[in-house]
Amino acid sequence: MDLSVKLEIYEGPLDLLLHLIKKNEVDIYDIPVALITTQYLHYLESMKSLNIELAGEFLLMAATLTQIKSKMLLPISSDETEAEEDDPRMAIVRPLLEHMKLRDAAEALERRELLNRDVFLREYFLDEFEDEDEEELVPVSLFDLIDSFRRVLLRVDSGRDIEIQIELKTVEQRIQEVIELLKVSGEESFEDLFIEDRSRLELILTFLSLLELARIGLIRIFQHPADLTITVFYTGESRLTAVPDPDDTSDENEEDYF
Repeated sequence: MDLSVKLEIYEGPLDLLLHLIKKNEVDIYDIPVALITTQYLHYLESMKSLNIELAGEFLLMAATLTQIKSKMLLPISSDETEAEEDDPRMAIVRPLLEHMKLRDAAEALERRELLNRDVFLREYFLDEFEDEDEEELVPVSLFDLIDSFRRVLLRVDSGRDIEIQIELKTVEQRIQEVIELLKVSGEESFEDLFIEDRSRLELILTFLSLLELARIGLIRIFQHPADLTITVFYTGESRLTAVPDPDDTSDENEEDYF
């Protein structure tokens, strides 16, 4: 697929590491470097396969993890033992702890009521069920979405004998289709949004469309911690001044959109 999408990724390499640490339920002070490095590289491959342009920081962290993994595999000499050198893993543990502090502080500030800023007069669809599931819903990260999308791909690939070749739509066209669907229903299961996709390329196209809609604020995505199901809610409010016209294929419009 001749398509490359550059998105403002919501999370960086440290967030990916924290996601893997949480997912594997390991102690941040005792990170299994070999396992985390392997999974980290798998995530980068997944992002590349989706034609998402990776920031250089992701590749730098990959190199750092590989270097630490190599150091951990080397035998420790008697001189190094006597010198009691630092654990090589501290090279990532220290920035991870600092990043957690900054992220927690940022989330605390974001929860504060800001006067004359980020004030929304209309209610989102999310407010309609606050009394039922609000406490059970948590925001998802980019990497949670990638995990769910992997499950969608596995399920679809395992149940498909022949992939139907069809004319691929553009990202803009798929975005408009998702918007029209959510305008009617208000919310949809993450997996249900892929039901009509008949090829692997269409699945990727839908996933990229959801990332873009989340980036500009037209949808909000939450997860149920109990069963890890993800629900997409339509907000109808873009953080951009205007949503680009899908029929406008000018370079300037494309640059503002992605």
